[in-house]
Amino acid sequence: ISCFQGCLSDSGSEQNGAVPGEAVKKDENTRRGNWGNQIEFVLTSVGYAVGLGNVWRFPYLCYRNGGVPGAFMFPYFIMLVFCGIPLFFMELSFGQFASLGCLGVWKVSPMFKGVGYGMMVVSTYIGIYYNVVICIAFYYFFMSMTSLLPWTYCNNQWNTKDCSGVVGTSYANATALMSNFTELANRTVKRTSPSEEYWKYYVLNISDDIGNFGEVRLPILGCLAVSWVVVFLCLIRGVKSSGKVVYFTATFPYVVLTILFIRGITLDGAINGIKYYLTPQWQKILDAKVWGDAASQIFYSLGCAWGGLITMASYNKFHNNCFRYRDSIIISVTNCATSVYAGFVIFSILGFMAHNLGVNVADVADHGPGLAFVAYPEALTLLPISPLWSLLFFFMLILLGLGTQFCLLETLVTAIVDEIGTDWIIRNKTYVTLGVAILGFLLGVPLTTQAGIYWLLLMDNYAASFSLVVISCIMCVCIMYVYGHVNYFKDVEMMLGFPPPVFFRICWRFISPVIITFILVFTVIQYKPITYNNYIYPGWSLVIGFLMALSSVICIPIYARKLRQLLGIEGRISKQRLKNAVKPHHTWGPALQEHRIGRYAPTVSPSADRGVEAPLHEKEKETETEKKPEEISLTIQGSNGSTHNPDTTA
Repeated sequence: ISCFQGCLSDSGSEQNGAVPGEAVKKDENTRRGNWGNQIEFVLTSVGYAVGLGNVWRFPYLCYRNGGVPGAFMFPYFIMLVFCGIPLFFMELSFGQFASLGCLGVWKVSPMFKGVGYGMMVVSTYIGIYYNVVICIAFYYFFMSMTSLLPWTYCNNQWNTKDCSGVVGTSYANATALMSNFTELANRTVKRTSPSEEYWKYYVLNISDDIGNFGEVRLPILGCLAVSWVVVFLCLIRGVKSSGKVVYFTATFPYVVLTILFIRGITLDGAINGIKYYLTPQWQKILDAKVWGDAASQIFYSLGCAWGGLITMASYNKFHNNCFRYRDSIIISVTNCATSVYAGFVIFSILGFMAHNLGVNVADVADHGPGLAFVAYPEALTLLPISPLWSLLFFFMLILLGLGTQFCLLETLVTAIVDEIGTDWIIRNKTYVTLGVAILGFLLGVPLTTQAGIYWLLLMDNYAASFSLVVISCIMCVCIMYVYGHVNYFKDVEMMLGFPPPVFFRICWRFISPVIITFILVFTVIQYKPITYNNYIYPGWSLVIGFLMALSSVICIPIYARKLRQLLGIEGRISKQRLKNAVKPHHTWGPALQEHRIGRYAPTVSPSADRGVEAPLHEKEKETETEKKPEEISLTIQGSNGSTHNPDTTA
């Protein structure tokens, strides 16, 4: 890896971001920092987009909604092309142009800065419970370091009389396995597997109600501390350290997936699982739920509206080509391809498990924590040298989770540092990272109690659900219709050297907002109260869930109202106040002075005779006083925050 990085630093890093035909520019942002090279950014973004949902949610949605080549993949591909990739490119170009995080970029229209705060709230919620999932994967990883997996048999103190294992004294004794299952089938009580009871009664020691917190599970709490320490150490120098770590965390999961896939397809019954995964059900293509699931999966799996894409792109060099066959397209396609590939791995193992149990694949298929910590671990007990495969599987989950967690934490830290913006806070960014990590650990402690799994699923289902759709829609409308699509297209052209393709212009202005609205409507219509196995959440907990969802969206109108009150002294009529609130801040534009060209170029004021350059807002006022009245009105109408020729104004 060190040799590979050396080659990149010698050759690729100097060319990073150079527009073809343009002289290479040393545009390193020494005050804020940049990625070491293009590969680091791509790998970090891949690690951010490819997470646990690709392994435990996509395969389940796929088989439930018509199979890979069937009814599900057609709308999935449509949503990827017309919504996923365009929104991905928009967020990358947005953050890269201003070199600011999810808060700072809203200098483009200060009244909508609440969108940035909403992104921070969402990232906070996800970061809290996501690391709890990672810590549980750590726990299973540590427990797999044994000659016999502890969830193999039913002879443990935590097992109940309903527990029935599928592993006999000898793995090769298939007759004993089937006899065991036949005896199980004759029971009137539903079978509980050793892995399920290990999960419920030993790992979680789950309580009977979400309000009954019980005690803190100390082993899980310890693993949570380990998880946060790992995340902090990997981000101790910001993107300079995380950019090196992702060479491993973003690539090794594919090695593990490939090893598990090769092992899986060689097992008895694996082909039945893969057939089940691939069997098309075209009759479902007219079902609105299939289209809604496809759209939601694309939207959530790419990480749109979390603030992470804007943050990661803000550390790019200004002229980095974040579109053409590299960043936006490669990362989006890699995310979707990983989901499909993971489905083959999961269903090959589930097919083997169904074969041994003598049941249908649908009876062992699951999603979410049920797949990661119950169904799959049970399948692993049926494999020879099961601890080895268990170590590989949970190590893969850890790496997938860490890739996303890095970006979630960096999003919060970058937003705080950019907002304060002093030299001291920039120099001491490590302490900000440590503070956020400690706070995240403390907020995650309730999720390690006996009722923690209830709260984790509540946050997963509500904290980052329809609120993401609302935030993304408002962001799209603000950039295209408040700031102005022509202004934004010119910004992208100035940054990349070419304007956005016509396809992306159409998607940004019309198609993507329509699809986002469809996702929102579908989410509301298809809403069902959350349940966990047979447990029905009480009404008061659902209210808390909705409050979590609203807490990110409510930031938008609260901040807009506050800003209008602050700007009230600048205009006597509400129309003027509104214009002042939505027009770009005078500092909006490229971060480095060498990139502020064209309409962002500073003008010389009378103070230049004294060797002093006037501030941008003063130059704007001085220039406006020299214009004709009609020219002034044109400039204000199309203002992007700096003085420019009316002929070039959108």
